[in-house]
Amino acid sequence: MCGRFTLLTPWEELLRTYDAVSEIESLEPSYNIAPTQQIAAIIHDGKKRKLGSLRWGLIPPWAPDKKIGSKMINARAETLQEKRSFKKAFQKQRCLIPADSFYEWKTEDGKKQPMRIQHKDKTPFAFAGLWEKWQDDDGSSICTCTIITTEANSFMQQIHHRMPVILPANSQAIWLDRNEQDTETLQQILEPFSEELTAYPVSTLVNSPRNNREELINPL
Repeated sequence: MCGRFTLLTPWEELLRTYDAVSEIESLEPSYNIAPTQQIAAIIHDGKKRKLGSLRWGLIPPWAPDKKIGSKMINARAETLQEKRSFKKAFQKQRCLIPADSFYEWKTEDGKKQPMRIQHKDKTPFAFAGLWEKWQDDDGSSICTCTIITTEANSFMQQIHHRMPVILPANSQAIWLDRNEQDTETLQQILEPFSEELTAYPVSTLVNSPRNNREELINPL
């Protein structure tokens, strides 16, 4: 799964990297992004890419209660076409979620050691995501998202059996294209990341979302 990640890349750099316009002024850099928080996300409105924010934890439009979002932070790539919660969004409402590292917990001697995983050259990357708009009975609405996961690649298998889908640059345009609704074509790009990653252990302070400071990414 993917339950925590970081985004320290400056807003202006993200706009350049993903050729997007900003929907909001910025988001504060975060060393410990956690579910239910507002996170940076990129969608395509049919004319251009927009970098804005979505709440992490997808709430399907049919959900009677927004609390379901806290249980839907991830969506398995293998079952997107089957699950009612994700089927429509997979076909029509996809997004990129920029990050520059993510955390995963490796079990060692019965204990869970948090690991920080990065691209080997430490550049930002993009998770494949889905988004939805949910409306409350009072008329207010919330735009939410989920991060898609897949089987771990050979590198990640030593840490965990699952990993977030990280889309290479040549797949991002297809993923954001609202006219692309062939789910078989889309399914083919949801593969384990093939580029080189690196990982190192960090403090268990990252276990609590209340902790969000530079100390969290320091190697042990």
